[in-house]
Amino acid sequence: MSEKRRVFITVKTYPTISKKYDELVCTAGILDDGSWVRIYPLPFRKLEYENRYKKFQWLELPISKNTSDSRPESYKIDDIDQVKALDIIEAKKGGWAERKRIILEKNELFTDLTALIERAKYNELSLAIFKPAKITDFIVEEVAREWSQDKLDTLHKKAQQLSLFQTEEEVKQEFSVVRKLPYKFSYRFEDAKGRKSKMMIEDWELGMLYWNCLEQCDGDEERAIEKVRQKYFDFFLTRDIYLFLGTTKQFHGWASNPFIIIGVFYPPVDNQQILL
Repeated sequence: MSEKRRVFITVKTYPTISKKYDELVCTAGILDDGSWVRIYPLPFRKLEYENRYKKFQWLELPISKNTSDSRPESYKIDDIDQVKALDIIEAKKGGWAERKRIILEKNELFTDLTALIERAKYNELSLAIFKPAKITDFIVEEVAREWSQDKLDTLHKKAQQLSLFQTEEEVKQEFSVVRKLPYKFSYRFEDAKGRKSKMMIEDWELGMLYWNCLEQCDGDEERAIEKVRQKYFDFFLTRDIYLFLGTTKQFHGWASNPFIIIGVFYPPVDNQQILL
């Protein structure tokens, strides 16, 4: 049954192309009752401009359980035209503290990765807040630079179908394909019990940072990657860092580790708390 809910957006993954759903952004956040929710599929660029939400923004939207996804937090939007963007919690003027309160107040904080994976195995959860004991490295690996042709062909066919009802410019704008990242980024870290892991990061913020750095560096990929590393490793390690983890539908419930990093939360260190 569909109901309108308020969601505090904490996760926007870098867009992917789906044969079935076009270009998609996996979105997750905290519901108005404090619990986690995953909203998928969500064709982000089909939203009206004023409703193209940002991280740390409240949204109002009609959702119902996604019956094609057994993960407990998975919901779908029932009417994209009813999505309404609300307040953004800015970082300044105490915003980090408010973000932290919304995210952590009613959610369990995990420090033991093995215990977390066990919970996912029994389908008790598929989204979690994880606090690593130590982040030891930031890994960059080159991957394919273009989307697969079959997925691009599917988008092209859908664009041709819509062209009967839209102008050529509208079709081009709707079906312009987001650039594929030529690298994948991962953290190496240890949990509270010393378990060492390498986990991929699929955060919109990281993808856009790479493209912005590449532009600043006049197309020099090595310099751009170094700038990304400076933020995600050098700078973030000076902050109070948390990882938002989510399982992939394909590997949920059976893989040795079904989780990927879908967001990085990095409020400033609370010095008063340390003194206590």
